Amino acid sequence: MATWVAPDPGSELFSDGRIEGFVVLTFKFQRLDRTNWFGECLELGTATNARTLNRTHDELADLVILHLNALEDAGERGHFFKEHRITFHRSGKEPLAVTLAVPLANEDVFFHAQAVPLAKAA
Repeated sequence: MATWVAPDPGSELFSDGRIEGFVVLTFKFQRLDRTNWFGECLELGTATNARTLNRTHDELADLVILHLNALEDAGERGHFFKEHRITFHRSGKEPLAVTLAVPLANEDVFFHAQAVPLAKAA
């Protein structure tokens, strides 16, 4: 089971009242060879690769935010979430833990539950 802790409602993320809630997305990372990693958000299909696992994670997280912002800008976020069964958690109602259904262990593949904060629509 993968767990995450939501940011403290008193933190700067919430101080200006722009954070509406969160989605929890599944990140999959696979070592391609000795020096390259591939990362993919399974729900969005967003993907990247880099030389290190940390760099791949950071790039994937940035790309996911861009993808979600583009969905919001197009007015498609809600429809996309419904179609792809992505649960939106309102601020203050975040789950304490999530369960991921993942394949059996493989030493070169890792899964990660990523909490992504979403801003209120402008």
